[in-house]
Amino acid sequence: MSLLYLHYESDERAGRVQKLARSGAHVIVSEPRWPGFWEIAKREKPIAIAVDFSYAPSHALETADYIAKAKETRDAALYLLRVPEDRLDVVRKRLPNAAIVTEPELSERLAVMEREAQKRALEKKEAAAEARRTASAARQAAKKAAGGVPVKPPKAAKKTKPAPAAKKKPAAAPKKKIGAKKSSPPKKKSARPAKKK
Repeated sequence: MSLLYLHYESDERAGRVQKLARSGAHVIVSEPRWPGFWEIAKREKPIAIAVDFSYAPSHALETADYIAKAKETRDAALYLLRVPEDRLDVVRKRLPNAAIVTEPELSERLAVMEREAQKRALEKKEAAAEARRTASAARQAAKKAAGGVPVKPPKAAKKTKPAPAAKKKPAAAPKKKIGAKKSSPPKKKSARPAKKK
């Protein structure tokens, strides 16, 4: 599980990161500057994002607002640290789903999230192992039923095309009789006079 922690470079940032890391979460640190924090959020896909308001609170509010509304990060849990008293109303109005927390509260929530993530990962691993065992048992049972010969799944039946309809043959011409005389057309008389001998 990873936490993206957005905090400007300062003397106290390193100590704050160490406290958050004790929760068991993998802490990724960046400044709330565009587009650096955004590229990291898209690449790392953190389960939670914490924005520290101790420096440049207006800029931190704009960053948190963008994170809360963006498609890639709106499902991540959003935590706000050190929100100034005079900005609490504005922050609550603009970010109703963000939790305003202290550092110890955030560490505690991260520890709970880390335990839940580990539990889910263990359940997933056990379910995969059980599925493998079930599949292996089914293969063994099929092998036994076939007398030790590996059983192949049946082949899918081929689709057959319907036979084409028989074409009607044209009627045969009447056959000529053998030995019949051919009728020849009458001879034309020549227009020339015959020669006298």
